[in-house]
Amino acid sequence: MTARRTEPTAPPHDQTPRDAAAPPQRRGPADPVRILMHRHRALCERAVDALEIAARLEAYGVTDRTAARFRHRDVFSLAEELYARVPRAASCGAPVPQDEPAPRPLTVRAALHLLPGALCAATLAATAAARPVTPLVRPATATAGAVLVVLAVRLCLCTGPLRARQPGGGAPAAVLCAAWLTGYALFGDRLLAQLLGGGPDFPFGLPQPATATALALACAVAPAAWCARWFAVRGRRGLAASRGLGELATRVRPLLLAATLLFLGAQTALLLGAGRLTGDDGTAVPAAAALGVLLFLSRLLAVHGFPAAAAAGPAAAAVLEALALALVLIARLPGLTFVDRPVDLLIAFAGPSAVPAVACTAAALGLLGHALRALAGACAHPPARSLPAEAGRP
Repeated sequence: MTARRTEPTAPPHDQTPRDAAAPPQRRGPADPVRILMHRHRALCERAVDALEIAARLEAYGVTDRTAARFRHRDVFSLAEELYARVPRAASCGAPVPQDEPAPRPLTVRAALHLLPGALCAATLAATAAARPVTPLVRPATATAGAVLVVLAVRLCLCTGPLRARQPGGGAPAAVLCAAWLTGYALFGDRLLAQLLGGGPDFPFGLPQPATATALALACAVAPAAWCARWFAVRGRRGLAASRGLGELATRVRPLLLAATLLFLGAQTALLLGAGRLTGDDGTAVPAAAALGVLLFLSRLLAVHGFPAAAAAGPAAAAVLEALALALVLIARLPGLTFVDRPVDLLIAFAGPSAVPAVACTAAALGLLGHALRALAGACAHPPARSLPAEAGRP
């Protein structure tokens, strides 16, 4: 009996060796960018350019690693594809939105930011001229001048380079802390000296402010606006020239340090010049310079969309100054005479102005460290026209 010989059968058509060696099919959607197109369609339709989309995506937490999941090397290339694939809305052609005022001419803006210093100088001159007159004229003149200076500063903060991007940039807590710090710079050293001497004395007389500090702080609004505009313009240029978040941070951080140093130099020059005019001894120059830098960094963070951090810096300095005054008062209680020892040592070493100098310097350094991280992102440098935040996130 012979065995039946079987012929080898050919493999099925769908199981050829070529098909078996084919790479496995890629999982996931064939077009992952379409997910972002649907989530951020309103943003992409109303965006002026791809940089605006990149800034918003970075604000939502999209990084270069996240962009790699969408098959892009960085956030900028992802934003460019979104900008190219989503058609523009019909109302995106206007360079200036209808709900924003047109920018003022450069001369008008310069004159506006010089107004607080001019009003402060006029107030000091009028107050000095009113001394020989009746006793009520001088305090009334000083009060009216102070109100005008405050209104002028508020006007400068509501327009131009010092205007906060979000409404929260002028939160009541930040305004109160800035007012406390300014008031302490004008009257705090004399108040602390009275507390250390067993005072305050009654009845109170007309307080004598630090006129050099007041004049220098009022005049510093103009260089603060110039430095803020200089940083904003070059930050947007760095965003346009960068091809990644790391490169953007490398470009922006030296700009922030340069802007801070420029303002510090201008503030110090104003303090020294005001001291020459008013006959000040110059002991409060470090404290006033540290206060100016602190307020400048705080406003810079508010301008670029970080109101919480902008309020935290002045709040920390105000707490330290209030704590120094409180320790002097607590030391009068029985058994607690040792609590004001740090304040006594600091004043014995550098005088009463060392308290605001230490408080404002520590707060300014902390705020500068935070600004070096926060202002190095793309969301801190959007185009001039900002869009409302979307609810969707990638």
